[in-house]
Amino acid sequence: MMKIEDIAKLAQVSKSAVSLALNGKNGVSEETREKVLRIAQEHGYIPRTMIKVDHVDQYLRTNTKIIRFVACTNTGIVTEQYESLPFFMELMRNLDQSIRSKGYSFIISSINIDNFEEEINKLEQEQKTAGIILLGTNLTHEQIKKISYHHPLLVVLDTCYESLDVNFVVMNNVLGAYQAGQHLIDLGHRKIGYVESTSRMYNFDQRKNGFLQALKDNQLEVHSHFSISSTIISSQDEFNQSILNNSKNLPTALFCECDYMAISVVKSLTELGIKVPEEISVVGFDNIFESQVVSPELTTIHVKKDKLALVAVEKLIQEIETNENDKMKIMIDTELVVRNSTSTTSETNV
Repeated sequence: MMKIEDIAKLAQVSKSAVSLALNGKNGVSEETREKVLRIAQEHGYIPRTMIKVDHVDQYLRTNTKIIRFVACTNTGIVTEQYESLPFFMELMRNLDQSIRSKGYSFIISSINIDNFEEEINKLEQEQKTAGIILLGTNLTHEQIKKISYHHPLLVVLDTCYESLDVNFVVMNNVLGAYQAGQHLIDLGHRKIGYVESTSRMYNFDQRKNGFLQALKDNQLEVHSHFSISSTIISSQDEFNQSILNNSKNLPTALFCECDYMAISVVKSLTELGIKVPEEISVVGFDNIFESQVVSPELTTIHVKKDKLALVAVEKLIQEIETNENDKMKIMIDTELVVRNSTSTTSETNV
């Protein structure tokens, strides 16, 4: 993190001169003050608690080129270790690239969901940003409404509430799950099971709607339901027991609400001596990197994380730079990626 000593070196002045400049006090020339403020701003260091004079505050409002990414962590999907999950890692990398390509700096802030409103306001008081990209994965309608009231220059990623006058950018979950269901049906499967996450959120609920619609359009119903954790990438005992309990009437295919779950299911089935895809086909959702290294490689739904990031950044910067106030709900379509975890089913199993 940038310190006063670092700013002093870059500006070629003393630490006391930097302090005077940041505090709006006499003792430094206007040229030095502007130089210090510019360097601090460019490197993401301007604690607003130090700002004392109006012209400095005006300088920050008109020159701040920092975008903050905010994730509210809890014990469900977005845990304190969310940055280590492949989907979020890819998303944030794409956000960083898109933001920096536009000439802005990128700050990542993780806050506790229990005090999210107070913590976001505190962060912005300490370091003003041009706008916020909020990870909405685990947030409610009311929580996003509160944040948008205080921070109107906002784009919410990975969820969508149509009744809020807020910018949302989200993948087309319904289409993706429909594509997965139709793929299994096209392969001849009729006994298709559904593996849902024990933690619920907008994305998973929408995927369920899309998958059920695919079955309905083909005059089918879900053969069997299973529930597992969506953040564990290993065999899960409860799922194993459910498979064993229904060994005489197993589905020939399973759709899982995300790739982590699908990989866990593949591991479980393999441990139980059930061959994938010969006996049970498995489809995931997200197309994370790990979906290509598991054996067999996972058939999944590709989420265009680069496009999600780019569209969110472009929308936010457009509002920042043009004062445009038209809010949008933007949905990015998905693609089916067929690999080796799905295959046709024998007629005896249908």
